[in-house]
Order: sequence, then C-alpha cells, then structure tokens
Amino acid sequence: MVQCEMCGAETQSPNTIKVEGAELDVCDECTDFGTEVTTADSGSASTKYSTGSSSSSSASDSGGSATSSSSSQSSGGRRQDMFDEMDELVQDFDDRIRSARESAGLSQSDLADQLNEKASLIRKLEHGDHLPSDDVQGKLEHALDITLTESGDESDTDWDSGSDVGEYTLGDVVERKDS
Repeated sequence: MVQCEMCGAETQSPNTIKVEGAELDVCDECTDFGTEVTTADSGSASTKYSTGSSSSSSASDSGGSATSSSSSQSSGGRRQDMFDEMDELVQDFDDRIRSARESAGLSQSDLADQLNEKASLIRKLEHGDHLPSDDVQGKLEHALDITLTESGDESDTDWDSGSDVGEYTLGDVVERKDS
C-alpha cells in the first residue's frame, strides 16, 4: 500500500495530480484538490518531480495545433491547471522599479504622487519588502513603461536540479535556516 502525499491515508491505487506545479500521488478523496495527470507508459522509472517528461509529452500530444488545450484534453493528455497560464511577478521587480524610476528622473515621492499612492509604498516596493497589488503593478508598468510579470509557462523550466537523473529532492528547493 502507498501513502497519500496530501493527507497521509493508505491507498491501493494512488492517482497522480498536479497542485500548483508539483505532481503528487494522492488517494481518491484528495484527487479533487488538483489537476489529474495522465502519464504515458514508457517503461521507465517514475520521475514524479521531473518537469521534462510531463511537459514534453503534453506538447507532443497537442501536435502544435491552434487548439492544443482542447485536443490534449480529448486525447487523454493532462488538463491545464489554472496556475499554468497565470503571469507571475518577476523576482527582480524591486530593481526594475527603482532603475526605471531613476532613469525617468523621478524621486520616490514624485512617482507616488503621479500614481496617487503613498511614498512609503514606493519605498517598500523598491526595497522588496512589499509585493505590489495588481492595481499598483498596473500603474507602475504604465507610468514607468516596464514589465513586472513573466509568463507562468516559463517557471516550470527555470528549475535546475543538481541531480543527473532529472528528479528534484527537497534539498534542491529548501533553504535551511541553520546553515
């Protein structure tokens, strides 16, 4: 018997689902918390955390047609997760805001006045202490002519594991506080 990776219950036949980019083997009751992933039988070992095998098989299933999401669903490919297509805030948003403001010759208070926001908010954004709301992000992008988002599809390929097998471990992702 296998243990469900979400609730810990013992299950005979786990289902593989994708939850916010991570593939988990879960019991029937936890299947509704994510998007079910169907894997092609290639005879190889399970690469549960490998993004290469699942993304390449779904791309080849679609055949490159304009209706790739509908054809992959009807052909048995994995369903699209709503987080796959969302734009994500870039990691260096604070540097982009600061350099764009400085190149425009604006002080933090001038930019705040132009955006109808508080100068303290601009300061916190430039220090990376605060994430911009969607409204503030739109104002900043328009006023400074910058882009603060990147496509959600690119984030799956940004991971670089130290493993030669293509699998990720918790050690590849977690930063330890005691070291």
